[in-house]
Amino acid sequence: MALGIGRREFIAALGSAVFQWPLAARAQQPAIPIVGMLSGVSASAGNALAAVQAGLKESGFVEGQNVAFEYRFANGHYDQLPALAADLVDRHVTVIATIGENATIAAKIASAGRIPIVFAMGDDPVALGVVTSMNRPDGNITGSTSIGHSLGPKRVELLHELLPASRVVALLSNPEQASKFERKNIEEKVEAIGLRVRYLAASSVAEFETAFTTLVSEQIDGLIIANETYYFSEIRTLASFASRYRVPTIGPLRAFADSGGLMSYGANIPDVARQTGIYVGRVLKGDKPSDLPVVQPSRFEFVINLKAAKALGLTVPQSLQVAADEVIE
Repeated sequence: MALGIGRREFIAALGSAVFQWPLAARAQQPAIPIVGMLSGVSASAGNALAAVQAGLKESGFVEGQNVAFEYRFANGHYDQLPALAADLVDRHVTVIATIGENATIAAKIASAGRIPIVFAMGDDPVALGVVTSMNRPDGNITGSTSIGHSLGPKRVELLHELLPASRVVALLSNPEQASKFERKNIEEKVEAIGLRVRYLAASSVAEFETAFTTLVSEQIDGLIIANETYYFSEIRTLASFASRYRVPTIGPLRAFADSGGLMSYGANIPDVARQTGIYVGRVLKGDKPSDLPVVQPSRFEFVINLKAAKALGLTVPQSLQVAADEVIE
């Protein structure tokens, strides 16, 4: 009798090995990285999600191919952000990408330095205590900012140039994410040019209606919309209210003017989010957030909608039209 296994046993053993080898090989392959996406508003706000994904693609990462996403959106309910951030940390995502100040702070607290964070925000991250330096952020966090909260004085200036006889302007802000820096900057500017400011709060579409009714009843001359994440997701709604109630208004991003609003001034928000996506890609490739300076915009867009001005019975000075990056006829 021959030594060793028989032919039948050999074939069976070979088949078992062939079946098991791919499983073992797959088990040894590294899992694709997971990006936790955290935002205080919806997925569509300011096209931020698509812009982050575009930035990731520039860095060589495509969802479904070599990177996966875990999405967490609070849809305007900022009080949900701490739990959503904690959930991403519990799921051990590779990096967390945040949209907005509240989401960034929630992620920073939840991660406790364990997971890299890349943000897109409108406020000053140093003043907020998110990073210690724009050029050399320490710890596990960096990102991009539109510094939109510092642009309030410029929006006041532009609105006053259009309405030189104005005496009172209003600032519409969300009490759940109101920037004390934006408010302080606006207060200083209106005082310097002899205006008064009326503060109106709104954190829902229903409250928008109340705010615009107040603007009309109190005969406020003009309105500045705060640079706020929730407002980005409802910017077309705000443009509609401004047109319906015939209130001269300046918004924080060009989608406001594109949607029928009178004027807009601010950074290109999709580009800010795209820079965030690029940084997420760099972190996935091994860069440390502390080595990546916070990205700031190099230019701001000023857009005037002449159709909206005509509907309001306003004549836009030539000086403003020349200063605008785009004039919508």
